[in-house]
Amino acid sequence: MSEHLIGVIMNGVTGRMGTNQHLVRSILAIREQGGVRLGNGDVVIPDPILVGRNLDKLSALAAAHHVARFTTDLDAALRDPFNRIYFDSQATDCRAPSVRKAIAAGKAIYCEKPIAVDTGTAVALYAECEAAGLKNGVVQDKLWLPGLRKLKGLVDAGFFGRILSVRGEFGYWVFDGVSQPAQRPSWNYRKADGGGMAIDMLCHWRYVIDNLFGNVTAVSCLCPTHISERRDEQGRMYPCTADDAAYATFETDRGIILHFNSSWCVRVRRDDLLTLQVDGTKGSAVAGLRDCWTQRAEDAPWAVWNPDVPQPLNFFEGWQKMPDTATYDNAFKVQWELFLKHVVNDEPFTWTLLEGAKGVQLAEKGLESSRKRAWLRIEPLLSASGWNEARRELKANPR
Repeated sequence: MSEHLIGVIMNGVTGRMGTNQHLVRSILAIREQGGVRLGNGDVVIPDPILVGRNLDKLSALAAAHHVARFTTDLDAALRDPFNRIYFDSQATDCRAPSVRKAIAAGKAIYCEKPIAVDTGTAVALYAECEAAGLKNGVVQDKLWLPGLRKLKGLVDAGFFGRILSVRGEFGYWVFDGVSQPAQRPSWNYRKADGGGMAIDMLCHWRYVIDNLFGNVTAVSCLCPTHISERRDEQGRMYPCTADDAAYATFETDRGIILHFNSSWCVRVRRDDLLTLQVDGTKGSAVAGLRDCWTQRAEDAPWAVWNPDVPQPLNFFEGWQKMPDTATYDNAFKVQWELFLKHVVNDEPFTWTLLEGAKGVQLAEKGLESSRKRAWLRIEPLLSASGWNEARRELKANPR
């Protein structure tokens, strides 16, 4: 058995999710468990170097978690051949220039989503990685949530019969910073800083839908700004210029209709912050982040509409909670382990930057649909001929 120590540049992990999910619960957790075992028995151990603009924040984060390496000099980190992977969780509008530097340095690329602020840039980043022969991937964490893994198992087993529709409810009330401190950073509500519900969450819904219910072929969406003013981290009031909700309906190539409500302006009265209800001819299921409940067609109650009497049925009865038949690790960590195996041992990894570009495409189309109040088609991003043309263009006009 051999050990492979691999340097991982982690750019932009001083934020909440970058620190908690990617650094602490993924990379450092992998180190603490002794690394990731490859198919040939070897072990990969990631060695992070924290990169950012604020040296004080980097120093404090490194000290808190006993990380030896940190720097504000991205170029120096990229020059070091020990660092084979570049990971980016910066604000979206900062991502493309840094990723392109990493591509030029020959690093494997792994990115948070959205991978770019527009579809053209997102596709170009993928094309540039492929033209350079670099392994690349996008974070698609929700695929490894226990609730969605259980739901995927039901889909694959044919539990639903013919799937008719899916209803997704996501979000919670984000305080405006006046009555109580806000739980999310202020840039989330400024369009110029890359904020907005559509660009944030439609990227998620794209890969969830594509992997469970078929490829998205059309979208109709409304993206309002419900709360017009909030208070920022310095206590100053600021105008909200980004959408804080997205009410979207999708169609897939399997003929399934899906409606997803995503909102930072909703108070939760449901099983979880995210719930997906799938209805089919043979049964239904409701999945949250960790749990999943099922109801077979023969167990559905005989409901009758009669508003003149108290409802005699308890509609929460008759649903069966699925058991935990496996040990479910952190969703971000699971995908990190797969990417490390892919980079070091060429093990399969299908969640490339092209999949991330599909998410950006859906977010852009959702916003366009909202402006036009219209249904829009979602065209395939790259056909075989389109990909070959993109490669030829990149060779002729390198960026």
